[in-house]
Amino acid sequence: MRRGEVPPMDPERDALCVNAIRALAMDAVEQARSGHPGMPMGMADAAYVLWRYFMRHNPRNPLWPNRDRFVLSAGHGSMLLYALLHLSGYDMPMEEIRRFRQWGSATPGHPEYDPHRGVEVTTGPLGQGFGVGVGMALAARMLAERFNRPGFPVVDHFVYVIASDGDMMEGISHEAASLAGHWGLGNLIVLYDDNEVSIDGPTDLAFTEDVAARFRAYGWQVLEVDGHDRAAVAQALAEAQRAGDRPTLIVCHTHLAYGSPHKQDKAEAHGAPLGAEEVRRTKERLGWPTEPPFHVPEAVYAHMRALVDLGAGWEAEWRATFARYTEAHPDLAAEWERWWRGELPEGWEEAVPIFPPSADGMATRAASGKVLNALARVIPHLVGGSADLMESTQTYLHGFPPIRRGDFSGRNIHFGVREHAMGAILNGMSLYGPWRVYGGTFLVFSDYMRPAIRLAALMRRPVIYVFTHDSIAVGEDGPTHQPVEHLAALRAIPNLWVIRPADANETAEAWKAALRRTDGPVALILTRQKVPVLDRAGEGWGPAEGLHRGAYILAEAGRLPPALVLIATGSEVALAVEARRVLEAEGIPTRVVSMPCWEIFEAQPEDYRRSVLPPGIPRLAVEAGVPDGWFRYAEAVVGLERFGASAPYPEVYRRLGFTVERVVDAARRLLGRS
Repeated sequence: MRRGEVPPMDPERDALCVNAIRALAMDAVEQARSGHPGMPMGMADAAYVLWRYFMRHNPRNPLWPNRDRFVLSAGHGSMLLYALLHLSGYDMPMEEIRRFRQWGSATPGHPEYDPHRGVEVTTGPLGQGFGVGVGMALAARMLAERFNRPGFPVVDHFVYVIASDGDMMEGISHEAASLAGHWGLGNLIVLYDDNEVSIDGPTDLAFTEDVAARFRAYGWQVLEVDGHDRAAVAQALAEAQRAGDRPTLIVCHTHLAYGSPHKQDKAEAHGAPLGAEEVRRTKERLGWPTEPPFHVPEAVYAHMRALVDLGAGWEAEWRATFARYTEAHPDLAAEWERWWRGELPEGWEEAVPIFPPSADGMATRAASGKVLNALARVIPHLVGGSADLMESTQTYLHGFPPIRRGDFSGRNIHFGVREHAMGAILNGMSLYGPWRVYGGTFLVFSDYMRPAIRLAALMRRPVIYVFTHDSIAVGEDGPTHQPVEHLAALRAIPNLWVIRPADANETAEAWKAALRRTDGPVALILTRQKVPVLDRAGEGWGPAEGLHRGAYILAEAGRLPPALVLIATGSEVALAVEARRVLEAEGIPTRVVSMPCWEIFEAQPEDYRRSVLPPGIPRLAVEAGVPDGWFRYAEAVVGLERFGASAPYPEVYRRLGFTVERVVDAARRLLGRS
C-alpha cells in the first residue's frame, strides 16, 4: 500500500483486535490497582488503525532509521502503547504486561525511554510529548534536506503523536504547534483524543476554546472524525499523509472508558481502576470473555504480528534503496553512517580556539560564541538556536542560513520567545537521531525549560543548554532577570552536568566536555559581563583542561600545606584569585580551586577529590547565588540569600558583598583571625 491510500480493512477482525487492547488495559490496571484505563479504552480504535495499517515500523528492529516515529504524549494512557507493542511482536512479553507499574518492569506508569522495546520517548508532563513530536518532525525535515537526492528518499517517513485534552491545555503545546505550522512540518500528524473528560470532571469546567480553529490559525490541516469509526480514522490518516507542507491535527471525538456500562465518560475512569465488577460488565458488553484475565485470541496475534514480516519488508526495501544510494553517493552515505554512529569528525578538538591571557578579559558568553562557531565549521551536524536571543546568547552560527518553511538546509533555529517549546523540541531532535543540538536563553528563563531539561536528564540525551546572563551581574535589568537560585535548582536535577566556566579558556574546555558527553545533558552557565582571561603561566597555576575533572587547583598556595582553600565558580573565580593575593600577603597560604562542575568532580576517584580538597583544611566557597549545596564542600560560603537589584553591575556586586574585602574578611573569620 502506498502512502496516502486507505487500506482494505475487516470490521469484524479489527473489532476483535481493538477489544483485545481494551481488555489488556483494563486487566493490567486492575491487577496493578493503579493506572489510567479510560484513555486506552477510548483511543483503542484510532491507535489500532494507525499502528496496524499506516505506521511503518519493524518490531524486530525498532531502531531502523527510516521508521515512522510514534509519540504517546498522553503518557498516562501508557497501557495503550504497551498493548500495541505486545500484540505487534515487540520485545514486550505478556509477563511485562502483567507487571504493569511494578518495580523493575518494562511497563512503568508513564512510558520511559526504551527504544529497543519500541518506546520512543518519555513524554512526562502533559504537552512535552507534543513538543518532542515537533522536534522529531523538524529533525527529519533537516536530515532529508541534507541527505535526500533525486530518486533516493532515504528520509521519507512520518511522526505520529497521540495527544489528549490535557496536552492541548498545557501552554507548551500552543508554542510547539505554532512553530510546527510556521515551519510547515507536513510530516507531523497528531491524533487528538478529544474525550471531553479530565481528572476533575468535564473539560468544560476550564476548557471551552475551539481547538480546531486554533490549529487552523497556526496553519495546520484539521480533520475531525468519530474516533470509534475506524474507517473514518483511516480516511483521515490517508488524507493527512497527503497534506504536503502542513502538519495535520486529527480531532478524534471519543468516549473515555469506551464500553464501560457505568464509567464511560466519567472522570473516575481517567486515573483509577474500573473495579473488578465493572471490568466484568465491560467485557460482557464488549462480547469479551470475562475469564481468564489477559486473554488474547490467537486470531488477534496472527493479525497484529503480521507486522513482523511487514516491518522487515519495509526495512529491507529501505536498505536496498540505501545500498543504491551508497553506490551513487558514496561520500554522503559515509557521512550518514558516521552521523548515525554518533561520531564526531576526527581532530575536531583542534578547531577550538585558545585565548591569550587578558586582564580586560572577555565575557564567557562571547568566548562561547567564538568556540561554537569554530566547532560548527568542523562538525556539520551541530545545530541549534535560541529563544529570540541569538545575539545576547551568542548562539548564531555565522555563515549558515536559518531554518525556514520550505528550506531546511540551514543550521540556525529561531524558536521565537518560546523557551517551553524549545526545550521539548531539542529533546525531540536529540531523540530522533544524529543531530547534536543546543539551545540558548538567559539563565533566569531556564525555569521555563525545567520539565524538558529534567526529561533530557532522565532519558540520558546529550542536549546542550547555553544559559547566559548568569548572575546579579545582569545589572540594570534588575532582579526579575538576575538568577539567584537557578544554579542550585539545576544542580538538583540528577544526571545534568552544570558547568560554570571561570574564563574564556575554561569555556572552550566546557564545550569540549559537552560534546564528548553522550549519556546526558549539559548546561553551560555563562557571564554577560567581561571576566579576566586568567594567566596560568606561573608556577603552581593549573591549566584550563582541569575542567574535565570538575574541580582542580587553579592557584596553589605560596607554601604547603595551604592554610585555606578558596573554592569558586564562574565570574567569582577571578574574585577568589584577587582575595588569595591579599591573604598570601598576610601570611595565609591560600589555594584557589576552580570548581566549574560539581557533577564531574563527584565522578572522580576519591584520591583525586581529597587531593584537591584536603580534609582538615578550612574551605570557603564563593558564588553569586544561593549557598544551597555548597556546605558539602565548604565550612563557609560567600553567597547570596536575597534577590538582586537594578543598578550597574559593579555597584550591584559591591553592595551585595561580592568584593575582595568581603571574601578576605570571611576567610579571616573562618580561620579565627578576624
